[in-house]
Amino acid sequence: MQDRPDLSALIASRICHDLIGPVGAIGNGVELMQMEAGGMTPELALISESAAHAQARIRFFRISFGAAGPDQRLARAEVLSVLADLSRGGRISFGWTSDADLARQEVRLVFLLLQCAETALAYGGEVRVTQDGSRWTIRATATRLKIDPALWEVLTELHPPAEIGAGQVHFALVPEELARQTRRLVTEIGETTIRLAF
Repeated sequence: MQDRPDLSALIASRICHDLIGPVGAIGNGVELMQMEAGGMTPELALISESAAHAQARIRFFRISFGAAGPDQRLARAEVLSVLADLSRGGRISFGWTSDADLARQEVRLVFLLLQCAETALAYGGEVRVTQDGSRWTIRATATRLKIDPALWEVLTELHPPAEIGAGQVHFALVPEELARQTRRLVTEIGETTIRLAF
């Protein structure tokens, strides 16, 4: 059953693919309205900002939840573009240091872990990702963390608990992705810092 397609990932890819075009069109429409109005009104600014944020989240989710074959690659420039768009106007800033050419599956795992870090940075903060050879480290820092111990324990469980919600699904997907890549996650949680390495 190893050759069985990952239907959930294919569905996520399809949804993201079908949504990115219309959301982009909204942004283009706002630009045209801005030209006609002779400038950016507060209403147009709100629509433009919301469309840009939605587009960034869709691109982020496509990498996190979409299909990723073992030979697929991602350019560092694309990853930086997604994270820069996410940071813009958000409460969390992202930093990324890596090789120029990246395995899409590895980036997928990093993005799932970034979502785990985001959950803990409910009040804002900073996340830094570094790659050293085949080793990845994610360091999240904030003046205050929001940690649900039961949720973080899920990262080491092979079978997710039945009560996990849609907003925490990334926690349940991490062990599956670690197993798929034969990786082991090291988690360190302090008062103001989270360190995740694999």
